Amino acid sequence: MYVYKKIGQENVFKRKIDQILENWLDEPKHKPLVVKGVRQCGKTSSIRAFAESHFKHVVYLDFREHPDYKKFFEPNVSVASIIMRISAALPAAEIVPHETCFVFDEIQDCPLARSSLKYFFLDGQYEVMCTGSLLGVHGYKTKDEKGGEQESSIPVGFEHIVEMFPMDFEEWLWANGIKPMHFDYLKECLQSETPVDVAIHDRFRELLNQYVIVGGMPEVVTTFLESGLVGKALAIQKRIVDEYKADMVKYAAKEDKARIRECFESIPSQLAREYKKFSYSVVKKGGRGRDYAGSLQWIEDAGIIRRCYNIEKTELPLDGSKIPSEFKVYMADIGLLISMLEDGTQSSILSGDLLGYKGAIFENLIADIFGKMGRKLYYYHKDSGVELDFVMRYRGKCTPVECKARNGNAKSMRTVLKNKEKYHVEQALKLGDYNVGRNGETLTLPMYMGFLLTEV
Repeated sequence: MYVYKKIGQENVFKRKIDQILENWLDEPKHKPLVVKGVRQCGKTSSIRAFAESHFKHVVYLDFREHPDYKKFFEPNVSVASIIMRISAALPAAEIVPHETCFVFDEIQDCPLARSSLKYFFLDGQYEVMCTGSLLGVHGYKTKDEKGGEQESSIPVGFEHIVEMFPMDFEEWLWANGIKPMHFDYLKECLQSETPVDVAIHDRFRELLNQYVIVGGMPEVVTTFLESGLVGKALAIQKRIVDEYKADMVKYAAKEDKARIRECFESIPSQLAREYKKFSYSVVKKGGRGRDYAGSLQWIEDAGIIRRCYNIEKTELPLDGSKIPSEFKVYMADIGLLISMLEDGTQSSILSGDLLGYKGAIFENLIADIFGKMGRKLYYYHKDSGVELDFVMRYRGKCTPVECKARNGNAKSMRTVLKNKEKYHVEQALKLGDYNVGRNGETLTLPMYMGFLLTEV
């Protein structure tokens, strides 16, 4: 396991957010930073590691672990008053102008702390870095000390917001000690369309299969790499899923709690269907969009799932032909999906079988890889039987992407490529258990190369 940094006894991996934080700090007159993202994706570890390596003094306030810290903040209170209260309650905290960074963790639990970012920016003497789950950052209601509800007050124009995801496949490779020369070699194979050396190919296949069951939650990654035990990693994944369900109870409106949980728990069943379009009747018999649409949106805003929209036509721009009412739902982190499936699935995957659940594992893996790259997800389906797993903009063209096993049926892709006047498609990608190769207009790639498809 390659450990990038340590905070006490906690391992902190190299993350892509690190460079984003450097860029933020280098920007003149930068605003207080808010890093939003799904719970347990590594926000706190990365921010604390950055703060402790860049500032002489760091004052860390965790509003979830210490709800009493909320008392430091009031509406329209001055920075001087906030600092006076903090220093009185935490005498060990060293607060020195132009040398101190405040870290506000779980800021969604203290809306007034977020409101104070405006005053910290105008004061200009202290750096402020915050973390928040999407639940609170997107303005959901939180409980005040009396059990009532209060809305987050967002200091528009006085904060710099960035989004952080669970570890992606490239970050997983970093954690496994894969070196820059290996990435350069894979990129060269992609550009030249040359097969990857067999030994390297087999190693990346092995790492991909492990990534499918482990996913990108840093605590899960650490546990698996330290112990090598799938069972230990699975126990943490199940705990994280339970925490997500607890958040649904804590943050959602009372009338939505049950529906949100029903939507979430239906995801494995949705993906196990032959046609994976999300159906509210699978959530609950007789279920309708008007009953559950808001609940599904809540889960998406929390960063737990990603939608993949059907498109009317295979032409750019893809967003212009999106069909809002037709979509598939994938888990944002592949490892958490696998933890929700039946026991034994992990063993099958480690042995190389990713074909379970009617191809859902393959598809959710690509949704994980593309989604963490920041790509919007689209697919193409017509009642005529033509269906493309994914469609994306690649190298300036509308490009179908099929996720198939070695002998998978790619009839739809062949149909689309043969009928250019109808579909306007000139190139295609096929990802699966292959090496690099080409068959006419279709470039075949190993699944582990999906993260290299960054060109638009």
